[in-house]
Amino acid sequence: MALVKLQTQNFRNLAPDPISFSPSFNLIYGANGSGKSSVLEAIGYLGLGRSFRVTRHQAVVAHGQSKLTVFGGLDKGMAGTSDDSQEPVVHRLGIARDVSAKETSLRVDGEAVRSLSALAMHLPVSVIDPGVFDIVAGGPGKRRQFLDWLVFHVEPSFSLTWQQCQRVTSQRNQTLRNGRLDESLMRVWDNQFGALAETLSDIREQVFRKFKTAFNEVLKELDAGWTEGLKLEFYPGWDRSQSLVEVLAGHREQERRMGHTLYGPNRADIRLKLGGRPVAETFSRGQQKTLVILMKIAQGKVLSDLGKQVTFLLDDINAELDVRHRIMLARKLQELRCQVFITSIEHPEPDVLWAGVDAPEYRMFHVEHGKLTEE
Repeated sequence: MALVKLQTQNFRNLAPDPISFSPSFNLIYGANGSGKSSVLEAIGYLGLGRSFRVTRHQAVVAHGQSKLTVFGGLDKGMAGTSDDSQEPVVHRLGIARDVSAKETSLRVDGEAVRSLSALAMHLPVSVIDPGVFDIVAGGPGKRRQFLDWLVFHVEPSFSLTWQQCQRVTSQRNQTLRNGRLDESLMRVWDNQFGALAETLSDIREQVFRKFKTAFNEVLKELDAGWTEGLKLEFYPGWDRSQSLVEVLAGHREQERRMGHTLYGPNRADIRLKLGGRPVAETFSRGQQKTLVILMKIAQGKVLSDLGKQVTFLLDDINAELDVRHRIMLARKLQELRCQVFITSIEHPEPDVLWAGVDAPEYRMFHVEHGKLTEE
């Protein structure tokens, strides 16, 4: 699927006019504060259910307003057609957020849905912005989120299992923080948590293997010497040679002192090492950025191989990537037949991104005061 129609109301400074996009590449430029990143943020709402820039909905709604809405029309995209003919809209997505009432309304094809997953499953949105490079240098939570995004779009059963696991973890943590530990109640939570953890970790591990295969293929194509010996490993959050229930029972006092769950899928990680050391300690900042790009491309490859088109949002990457890396990224995404939105302050240069090769179909937009004008 690809997003070919977008309309917003009271979303930052964006004009309420409907916009039509290409299912391939969309190049958006404008001055700082013009609204170009807000366009990507609005698209992100449809695919993620939230902003990728801020944590509070209040920061996104237009000044003086209490409710924002985002509507999107999807077609079959590049994965659904072998020619350049325009495909009709096949899905309509909508999200509305009333920040004063703290209520969210979700709609798919005119029907109300309850969960964000029912919305997000139709539009796999992957963000590449300056903050994404912390996937390597940041904590396990960043890499766990990176993996779970892919797992969600590969395995439909993951979302429900993950939600159930989150609820049990919360209940278990609450019990651990009680002044007097109820051991019989802890055993109940341990058994529930252990069963869900095994299922969740099995799903994660299966998808991780697909990702690792795709990542290794991308590495071979790159032929970069500095990646020689790079190892990616999935850590489920505990040593699976033991059952999680046994591990939890053996570390009861430690968890009681800390007041939260220290073992299980809530501690899962993708461990990236070179020569036995974390790459965050051995790779330069530039190498870490390249590594993250390759990981994102590998995600797209996994879904592309499953017949799914990813919508990539590349927000102001000119500030983070040099021309060589921007060219590499644009061409790899073109090969995967992804939908891509690229923002920049400078006027885009398609002749540079695709010098010497056939450029993809693209549309170019200039943004000023929240209004997009196609060139």
